[in-house]
Amino acid sequence: MTIDRYPAISFMGRLLMCSLFLVSGIGKVAAPAATKAYIASAGLPLPDIAYLAAIAVELGLGTLLLLGYRTRLVAGLMALFTLATAFAFHAHFDDANQQIHFLKNLSIAGGLIQFAVWGAGAWSLDGLRARRG
Repeated sequence: MTIDRYPAISFMGRLLMCSLFLVSGIGKVAAPAATKAYIASAGLPLPDIAYLAAIAVELGLGTLLLLGYRTRLVAGLMALFTLATAFAFHAHFDDANQQIHFLKNLSIAGGLIQFAVWGAGAWSLDGLRARRG
């Protein structure tokens, strides 16, 4: 069984995965001051640059994942970003809510790793490029 046997399901997986990133990115664009303050409160340096990087990942790479463009690389980068945010923002294991967010990020990274390994499937720009040869 290959991923290309189920192109609609592969597309739905990308749609569901990227929805979290796209909605989060839009929220960051809508509230830049609050987002930068949250980044600073986590003790991360250069909140302005971190904010722009988060926007680039969530909106830029999120869109590329949805389209299935360079999916293996994009998903790998998004998995690294998701793991970094888990440790930077949610590694407060004495707080049950933060522990849930930490585990959620690990699960998301796991799903992204699956895209990094298996690719986007037939209904994607990667799939179109492969068919054109």
